[in-house]
Amino acid sequence: MAQSGKQDWSNLKPRMISGIVLLVVGLGALWLGGVWWHMLVSVFCGAILWELTVMLAPGRFGPAVLLGVLGACAALGALVIPGPLTLIALMIPPLAGALLLGGIGVRFAGVSLLILLAVYGLGSLRTNLGLTWTLWLVLVVVVTDIAGYFAGRSIGGPKFWPSLSPKKTWAGTIAGWIAAGVLGALMVGQLPIGLMLVPFSVAVSFASQLGDISESAIKRVSGVKDSSTLIPGHGGVFDRFDGMLAAGLVLLFLGPSFGLDTLGQ
Repeated sequence: MAQSGKQDWSNLKPRMISGIVLLVVGLGALWLGGVWWHMLVSVFCGAILWELTVMLAPGRFGPAVLLGVLGACAALGALVIPGPLTLIALMIPPLAGALLLGGIGVRFAGVSLLILLAVYGLGSLRTNLGLTWTLWLVLVVVVTDIAGYFAGRSIGGPKFWPSLSPKKTWAGTIAGWIAAGVLGALMVGQLPIGLMLVPFSVAVSFASQLGDISESAIKRVSGVKDSSTLIPGHGGVFDRFDGMLAAGLVLLFLGPSFGLDTLGQ
């Protein structure tokens, strides 16, 4: 999430409460795995596509709801249907958005396809690589966000990318890298790629930060502060999970390069 040098802690309480609720629900689904994890990430996918539609095409309530439902169904279908039908399922919401949203439809199609692929990566990670790998990914994104939030607000200083994310600072960004690296070092013995886990954790941390910046760019173009108000203290589901989506894409596309497609727990 975006960081600021000003010590404005007014939203800390609702942020912590909603964060705890998300943590309990998320860890519960993660622990159970299978259909529970698939359902959770699919519901989040539907919420994110609804938010994306609302941001890109304000006032289009009907298409927003339809595309959100299609997104949730397509994500769940892709996770439970093997083979070439997976990609077909993931293509349905982007194509529907391109048809329904007129001139903005192409932009929606591109962004929504990346979101759906990321959700598929996150959903299949638990099944293909197991609990420990998925927990590592979630923790990397979480510690990156927490360290960046507190370091950015406490230290402040120069901005990381002011034209796209004017509140994100270098202090918060570097703190996120450090926290991810420390986490990777602590989990070296738990995952079978040895010390490579440390730089890999930092790389995933940076990807999650770029996901946050990318979503900030969409919000700036749309003229909104948050993707929605669904999560008190955090804004919308897209606001909360933009970094997780980027991490999911990294694992989906770069994981095989590290041999992750041959591993299992």
